[in-house]
Amino acid sequence: MTLPFLRAGTCHCSRCRKHGGGGSLTQGRVPRERFLLVQGEELLRVWRPGDGGMAKVFCSVCGSSVFGGTWPEGPEVSIRFGTLDGDPELAPQVHTFVADVPPWDTLPEDGTPRHDGRTP
Repeated sequence: MTLPFLRAGTCHCSRCRKHGGGGSLTQGRVPRERFLLVQGEELLRVWRPGDGGMAKVFCSVCGSSVFGGTWPEGPEVSIRFGTLDGDPELAPQVHTFVADVPPWDTLPEDGTPRHDGRTP
């Protein structure tokens, strides 16, 4: 992947919470043409929800949530910030599905725009 990310956000929907194993999942989007998987494709497992939701891609060896979105055929790939070794050079710009924040978690008072659903 070549930086910079197009945008980044933190999602609080139940699917992303389960996908990331926490109260939210922070990810950045890159154009498909700037994403290159250099090794390990045979280790990836893809789950696509039946309702047309975004793909979830996991490592079959360690179980990590690696990326998703519209990969591999769509225009963008969502890279999970938790998988990055370096600085993504972009902080999350939005919180989505804030109506779904679980009762055991709190939404940070960080001044970032919030939306009850997807980003408009």
